[in-house]
Amino acid sequence: MRILIIEDNPDIVANLYGFLEPKGYILDSAANGYAGLALAAQNSYDVVVLDVMLPGLTGLDICQKLRGELNSAIPVLMLTARDTLQDKVAGFDSGADDYLVKPFSLVELDIRLKALLRRANGAVSGATILRVGELSFNTGTYEAARAGVPLALTKTGYTILKCLMRDSPKVVPRHVIEHAIWGDDRPDSDALRTHIHALRQALDKPFPAAMLRTVPGLGFKLVNPDDTA
Repeated sequence: MRILIIEDNPDIVANLYGFLEPKGYILDSAANGYAGLALAAQNSYDVVVLDVMLPGLTGLDICQKLRGELNSAIPVLMLTARDTLQDKVAGFDSGADDYLVKPFSLVELDIRLKALLRRANGAVSGATILRVGELSFNTGTYEAARAGVPLALTKTGYTILKCLMRDSPKVVPRHVIEHAIWGDDRPDSDALRTHIHALRQALDKPFPAAMLRTVPGLGFKLVNPDDTA
């Protein structure tokens, strides 16, 4: 297991290294929020152990950026000295997966890390990798890329992309996409047009050939520009 520890208390960091490294875990650490976020963006980790109160960015800020700007589903175990229900709700609302109150047992920490990793592996193993030409989308981790370039989409954008990729190159009717997004409670306005435009900006604008096509009166389809059939 490769773990990123973002904690400014050197004694806690030393205890974590002393307990976890002999078990074969690979550890990186950062003592402030900005350094921790940079490591999370640059490297691949199995779990993040994240303190709430940090210099620079707080743990809540980091977790929100992981889930939002970086679109990362990496499991996060949050450490804090605060144990009120309000504090725990704030941690989970920011995107944390588990919560451990200081002082904590290192044995319990290890158990929780292993549980987080099992849940994450289970989610990934149940995922589907969709591919259309140079476009790929992991439906478990919500990572999409075209020609190796990551695509930053909204949750609705990912939903539309999944619909189109699953049926590519067939035309997907508008009402099918709208139902996937909103269910039976579809908005009265032409909200789908706005989301399609945003998807085009991410999917097609940086590239020489368009993949997302509008079929007037019917719906939309996703094509492989290199497919000459």
